[in-house]
Amino acid sequence: MKEKREGGIEAPTRHAIDWQSPDFYDRDKLNAELERVFDVCHGCRRCVSLCDSFPTLFDLIDESETMEVDGVDKKDYQKVADQCYLCDMCYMTKCPYVPPHEWEIDFPHLMLRAKAVKFRENGASPRDKLLSNTDLVGGLATIPVVDITVNALNRNATVRGIMEKAGIHKDAIVPTYDSKTMRKRVAPLARNLSPEPANGTTGKVALFTTCYGNYNSPELGEDFFHVFQKNGIHIEVVGKERCCGMPKMELGDLDSVRRAKEENIPQLLAMVEQGFDLIAPVPSCVLMFKQELPLLFPDDPDVAKVRDAFYDPFEYLMLRHKAGKLNTDFTQPLGDISYHVACHLRVQNIGLKTAELLRLVPDTNVAPEQRCSGHDGTYAVKVETHDKAVKIGRPVAKKVKQANADHFASDCPMAASHIAKLADVDKPIHPMTLLRKAYGL
Repeated sequence: MKEKREGGIEAPTRHAIDWQSPDFYDRDKLNAELERVFDVCHGCRRCVSLCDSFPTLFDLIDESETMEVDGVDKKDYQKVADQCYLCDMCYMTKCPYVPPHEWEIDFPHLMLRAKAVKFRENGASPRDKLLSNTDLVGGLATIPVVDITVNALNRNATVRGIMEKAGIHKDAIVPTYDSKTMRKRVAPLARNLSPEPANGTTGKVALFTTCYGNYNSPELGEDFFHVFQKNGIHIEVVGKERCCGMPKMELGDLDSVRRAKEENIPQLLAMVEQGFDLIAPVPSCVLMFKQELPLLFPDDPDVAKVRDAFYDPFEYLMLRHKAGKLNTDFTQPLGDISYHVACHLRVQNIGLKTAELLRLVPDTNVAPEQRCSGHDGTYAVKVETHDKAVKIGRPVAKKVKQANADHFASDCPMAASHIAKLADVDKPIHPMTLLRKAYGL
């Protein structure tokens, strides 16, 4: 049964992605759908302030002979898709024609289809294959001593110049690597707690560390363990994991997404069947399991079970708070926090749970900034899109700079680093790290 909003208007709904159908990859059928949707977008233009897909589309139209979509060379349609990084914000916040509207516009998933067709026809460049293979890169770069060498090379101007020739912008922030990964750090922290179910939660969670968390931000795992154990929540890491598949999906490599699913879902399902809820420290990975995989594999009951057990970590803690189970014995005020709300968190439709929880800390003010950072994991790293990522991120960076807060935080570490550099502020801090600080742990 479809949910009804006030006034009897049906809430937006999302159709499954029919990516295993031959028609999905038919270039002529794709172009026909792109032309139909682009014509609607041309007459609306509400999304022009979002990513660069829409300015690219409108420039193609306005500079054509007819100044309509029929004047645009269909070969140029791909230029629009190349600027989409699947943030979903046009679907969730701007477009009035999403299903169940009769026009059924799902711009992000149409762009995904265009990416998938391009990938099937042409494959991907060595650079894009490498950037999206986070397991391989992270595994190699976190070998002891190798991590120190990699980090030093990434800071070297000469090396960065060589990397730029390979397609990685010399000014882009690249993550550091740590041989003491999150999975290595958190194992000694686990201790047996008696879980107490409350408000739909089981009281024990399995942490999917994610590629970025495991290889690039391992200390964050310690913050998660201390905060959740402070709240009497039993926490363990998922037994085995690989990349959630989001980088491959953004590339259009859906077969690789399937292979990642086939490795991750059994591991996650095993935890669910042991009574665990699931969390992850990066919003994109949470979104992958809560939305994208269920839409790619709508008939897989195991994917659905994992979806239903997956939570944003602050969503989880606020559910516990509603049930009176959150420890609010905070000992350290946090002052003013400029808080960037990541796009992949906004589109989960759970509200600003991170801000709500941090506001429970006495003498703490949280100012959310709800504009895209433009980073997207790889978009800000590539030579051809780095400057566009900077342009997209400047408005939120300006707000962060003007706020002059005690802390700048975001649930997405990559977005946070990008914004902090543009705003020229101190190193960003993850909200879970702030929460641990508030507990005095």
